[in-house]
Amino acid sequence: MVGMSATANTQAGAMRELPLGQGAWAQTARGDAAARLLEMGQPHKRDEYWKYTDPTSLTAVEASKAEVFDDDESPLFEDMDMLRVVFVDGDFDEEASSDLSMENVEITRLANAAGADIHWAKDLYGVLEARGQTPVKRPLAAMNTAYATDGLLVRVTGKVSKPIHLVYLHRDETSDAILHHCISVEKGGDVTIIESGPAAARFNKCMEVEVADGAAFHHVRAQGRDHERRAATHMFARLGRESSFKSFTLTFNGVLTRNECIIELTGDDAAAHVAGAAVGDGDFHHDDTVFITHDAVNCESRQVFKKVLRNGATGVFQGKILVKAGAQKTDGYQISQALLLDDDSQFLAKPELEIYADDVACSHGSTSGAIDEDALFYLRSRGVPENAAQNLLVLAFLGEALEEIESEELAAELRDRLEAWFSRRHG
Repeated sequence: MVGMSATANTQAGAMRELPLGQGAWAQTARGDAAARLLEMGQPHKRDEYWKYTDPTSLTAVEASKAEVFDDDESPLFEDMDMLRVVFVDGDFDEEASSDLSMENVEITRLANAAGADIHWAKDLYGVLEARGQTPVKRPLAAMNTAYATDGLLVRVTGKVSKPIHLVYLHRDETSDAILHHCISVEKGGDVTIIESGPAAARFNKCMEVEVADGAAFHHVRAQGRDHERRAATHMFARLGRESSFKSFTLTFNGVLTRNECIIELTGDDAAAHVAGAAVGDGDFHHDDTVFITHDAVNCESRQVFKKVLRNGATGVFQGKILVKAGAQKTDGYQISQALLLDDDSQFLAKPELEIYADDVACSHGSTSGAIDEDALFYLRSRGVPENAAQNLLVLAFLGEALEEIESEELAAELRDRLEAWFSRRHG
């Protein structure tokens, strides 16, 4: 790893003169994260967990230019009743956002709370990110904790009546956004967080989620539109007894996207589901890296990832299930699959199991291949045009991942967008 002399020539170094408030809790957390970053240095392609993805453009001093894509599509989930929080190139847009007041939830902006000496977020901000640095170093997450300019602090005390929708708009071709969100779902709480939009030319986002005993956290994310964008995201979660965590991400377009999810199941009878669907065309590189640790009895985890690639697109999946000693009756499932629509695309997979308990049921599998020619012929023989037949088979392939979305309304909206994406590609 490199030292600070090289780290200074990175996005972190560029942000060094932008302090986030003067409150004691924020300054402590940011200082600790900066020290972690100094010790680790920036990621390199020679690092084990970066050998399939080149991080150079994510750590460069300046963001690469990303053209702002404009189309006639309506915004995602526009007709659904949600509390909307809008960020434009990483800056909070109060006028476009909803009133942040809602029953059973307290929502504060990080930029405002960081100025206070005391805040509930001091027990969460940077805490799960620091825990997630072992056994795999995640320097881009440490950089985020140290230099984030804004984000949301969400404290859930009961069942929240409607989803909280984080809308990320991209207007500046060279924008460089760093956002950090903390979600604390207290005992018996239940919340749905939605994220959508391209966010910025380069986007570094971190979300820390604490799910207490008996609580439920639902997350649906759509990354898309602006193709030249680059993003590195981290989601850290810790689950209590009988809690539930479900996260789904749909990605279309994007020169480079790296989504990391690090989950600890620390309470008995907890369940964590992480899923994703990605469709890429041309200079598209998409990396899902997941690390799930079972550290309690009778817990369940599922990882379901599907990628559809063509015209030289690249998909990456790195998924690990770690079962610690004493985590008996663990049920861990992991599947990663890619559909390659031509001979130029590639799928790189590294599934892992590390088990130190003897009463477990864990499995993993990874496959890649072309469209089933027999199924395609069957549809063509019944009068379905070739492009439409291919779209039907691709959507069926992605179906298992989409089924991980608990809300059928949200799933239907994303299916519609997928169909529209394929229709545009076939022009």
